[in-house]
Amino acid sequence: MSMNPALERRRSAQKTSRLARPMMTALVLALCCALLAIYALGSGTLALSAQQVIDALRGEGPANLGIIVTQWRLPRVAMALILGGALGISGAIFQSLMRNPLGSPDVIGFNTGAYSGVLVAIVLFNGDITSITAGAMAGGILTGLLVYWLAWRKGVETFRLIIVGIAIRALLIGGNTWLIINASLESALTAGLWSAGSLNGITWQKSLPAIGLIVLAVIVAQALCRRMRLLEMGDDTACALGVPVERTRLLLMLIGVSLTAAATAVAGPISFIALVAPQISRRLCPNQKQPLLFAALTGALLLLAADVIAQRVFLPYQLPVGVLTVSLGGIYLIGLLIRESRR
Repeated sequence: MSMNPALERRRSAQKTSRLARPMMTALVLALCCALLAIYALGSGTLALSAQQVIDALRGEGPANLGIIVTQWRLPRVAMALILGGALGISGAIFQSLMRNPLGSPDVIGFNTGAYSGVLVAIVLFNGDITSITAGAMAGGILTGLLVYWLAWRKGVETFRLIIVGIAIRALLIGGNTWLIINASLESALTAGLWSAGSLNGITWQKSLPAIGLIVLAVIVAQALCRRMRLLEMGDDTACALGVPVERTRLLLMLIGVSLTAAATAVAGPISFIALVAPQISRRLCPNQKQPLLFAALTGALLLLAADVIAQRVFLPYQLPVGVLTVSLGGIYLIGLLIRESRR
């Protein structure tokens, strides 16, 4: 019996729409990132046109403009995109594992653990950027393992993991305060600036260790993306489909913590990008086969936009980008809590 031609055309159009919307959404997000990056590279005390920025990136035009764009402004803009993407992916991983919009590394306290590692490296060992990166990674991973161990009861439940993470975060905040109080004046000032979450003074040399860690973590996360989506269907279903549930969950948690720790090592604990980016990306494109890609693009756009606003809107003052993300993210978190309580 032949199918109704009108029904067949309708189904074909719906299928095409489902395939086209994710692609168009990704292209629009990438284009917004590129346009905002060109604006950020051209804005400042010496304003440059878009054509001058593009010429400088291509190695053409006056040498002094090339130095301003490629050596002074480009590291900050590029790292805003890279760190925003890393935080977006980290948030998407945790929210997928916990099946809860509150399952974010900054809410659970993993970025606080990474910051504790940074404080130990700065205050106790007066470490360089390599030591700070290593301290952030160690602090974040140890915090993740501790939360996972304390939340384990023949498996890990989402609600228990969140509660344990919030409790560990509170303890770490107390320990961080003690470290800063007992530090030297120079170390305390450095740690205080780091705690605000700032992209000021970023250079390629300072960023290279974190970039390597982020690239490696993203590759592994993308390889585990299919398993992550199967875990969203429930542990029993995922296990029936051949997914080693607890081992995959632990590995994904370590990847998410590593991404957060790498971002913290470079710019400090920038909060709420990991919480907000996956939620916005899901609303932009509900049917996603590549949730990590959309979360990365959204996170990159959000962090770069926040940094541009923090630099330009409050002139002659420049705010640390972390101050802006905390302020706006706190409002979003309150709205999210109200919505979840009503639900």
